[in-house]
Amino acid sequence: MNDRPLFEAMTRGMMGRCPNCGTGALFNGFLAVNDHCPVCGEALYHHRADDAPPYIVMSFVGIFVIGVMFYVEIAYEPALWVHAVIFLPMTVILSLVLLRPTKGVMIGLQWAKRMHGFNPNSPGGDA
Repeated sequence: MNDRPLFEAMTRGMMGRCPNCGTGALFNGFLAVNDHCPVCGEALYHHRADDAPPYIVMSFVGIFVIGVMFYVEIAYEPALWVHAVIFLPMTVILSLVLLRPTKGVMIGLQWAKRMHGFNPNSPGGDA
């Protein structure tokens, strides 16, 4: 069984492209994944990237925003409303911007490592 290129598949997924051909759209909505690639026909419905991307994004955004918030608090001592005006939108925007690429990376990882149904030798696998 040939190895699939891990970094290339994850990069393609991050860009919202099919991990197999790199041309077809991975998503048909904000987070809804196409059942099959519209270009090469690769089955994509096998993915199990439902819970991991939000946890990864929450961890990264939480660490980043809290770090910046502590720095701003120590350096400038702004009023609480300034924190709310700056850091609430920052948290929401960063989370929304990072969620889709993170899900694409997870799908690319699963495809490259032949996880779940992406393995043609697994039960129900047709990839």
